[in-house]
Amino acid sequence: MQAIILAGGKGRRLMPYTTVLPKPLMPIGDYPILEVILRQLKRCGFDQVTISTGYLHELIHAYLDSNKSLGLDIAYVHEDTPLGTIGPLRLIEDLDDTFLVMNGDILTDINYRDLIASHKQKNAIATVATYQRDVHIDFGVLERDTDQRIVAFREKPTFHFDVSMGVYIFSKKVLDYVPDGEPFGFDQLMYALTAKKEAVYSFPHSGYWLDIGRPDDYARSIEEFEKYRHRFLP
Repeated sequence: MQAIILAGGKGRRLMPYTTVLPKPLMPIGDYPILEVILRQLKRCGFDQVTISTGYLHELIHAYLDSNKSLGLDIAYVHEDTPLGTIGPLRLIEDLDDTFLVMNGDILTDINYRDLIASHKQKNAIATVATYQRDVHIDFGVLERDTDQRIVAFREKPTFHFDVSMGVYIFSKKVLDYVPDGEPFGFDQLMYALTAKKEAVYSFPHSGYWLDIGRPDDYARSIEEFEKYRHRFLP
């Protein structure tokens, strides 16, 4: 199975840490987050991994090229200019018919095999791993009609949203929607696929998920990786 890891971003929200390290090499526990991801992919049966690099790419190359314990066939493509979340797929010449794409800064215990199985079962062009995030409003919320008459009131409600985890399964057909050599993001792809009523599905995950892109989330990831280590690296 084939996986593409997006590791080209500058990680501005984690500065000043990311002035010296690319975000995927930020350490949690004994490993950088990128190695945690690679070990998880290996355990789930992935044998081919392509890493799309950009900012401080030489450090990612140096670290992985010196690590002989992963047992993966790792290749690289390089973004000379940022191509967004989806644009780097155009740099990869040997994409499988079905492949995984994910951000290189995610701590999760999702089962990638189950994700792929769901994608194939539904004959999807794209499957997006999703996670429920709750947003609490610290104010009373009013609902009005067109005449500004108040028709309902909720005190400090909590809203529930299904958000993208930054983990996707794509069929190769998705490249028909991706321009060559131009920045192209996940949002643009979703607009294009849904406009054409393509088979795009979600894969809800109720386990653990954390994007380490902000300082408070990064600090949380260090603490919780040690606490739940068996969930991430059984």
